[in-house]
Amino acid sequence: MLQHKRGMDIEHLKSWIGREERASDVASAAPLAGLAALLDHETPPWAEDEVPPLGHWLYFLPQARQSMIGDDGHPKRGGFLPPVPLPRRMWAGGRLKFHGAIPVGSTIERVSTIEDVTAKSGASGEMVFVTVRHAIHAGGVLAIEEWQDLVYRGESAPGAAASAVPASTREADISRAYTTDPVALFRYSALTFNGHRIHYDRDYARDVEGYPGLVVHGPLSATLLMDLFLRAHPRAAVTGFSFRARAPLFDIAPFTLNLAREDGKAALWTADAGGRPAMTAEIETGE
Repeated sequence: MLQHKRGMDIEHLKSWIGREERASDVASAAPLAGLAALLDHETPPWAEDEVPPLGHWLYFLPQARQSMIGDDGHPKRGGFLPPVPLPRRMWAGGRLKFHGAIPVGSTIERVSTIEDVTAKSGASGEMVFVTVRHAIHAGGVLAIEEWQDLVYRGESAPGAAASAVPASTREADISRAYTTDPVALFRYSALTFNGHRIHYDRDYARDVEGYPGLVVHGPLSATLLMDLFLRAHPRAAVTGFSFRARAPLFDIAPFTLNLAREDGKAALWTADAGGRPAMTAEIETGE
């Protein structure tokens, strides 16, 4: 059993496996208009009457009361997610299957289930991985299955993970330079009601968590990669998407969005100014 000075009791945390949470919402048009504005589209490359791939992240927003927000801007631990006693929580990656469209204006329901809780210990220190499965229905019909991998870490220096990632030697068929700034990060935080201070509070990001700048949201990086694909393949029928966060990106330097075509798939990645991949992803289509 992994049980250390922080009071880690992995068997207690595993008792969260199987817990469910239900949420409902309406797939309104307003968040999609905000997303199109953030992505700098006059006419977005997705169907006007449908939620685009990954657009469902703009719904089912967290609504913790202000008194239940922790020092980092996240809701305090406990409740649906297990109370892992490690200070840093990140979205490490995920896998999605798109079964059907979500019409704009439709009633949507999400059933979330804790599928796994695993503890690991290595060179980067103590970690706990939590896998959450979301089943999203539109008008009572299954539209999306999603598995989110959350990782909880200790106080290790964030720069160590980034420096360990080698530069990519892969050739991209499409590459786009991208520069973010505090305003863009704030707008995405507002779209997703994400209060995590590493995305907008530079003093906190630098002095408390040790980052060199504001951190680009993992879901925003994934959304930018999906947008790169849709710009090249407007209204494509995306059936699957998987991604893995390998290193953080910051607002202090530009990065690139990259796409390489494969048989029936597309490989995508973000790369920092040194060419090191920060997120890798794969898209499947019904074509």
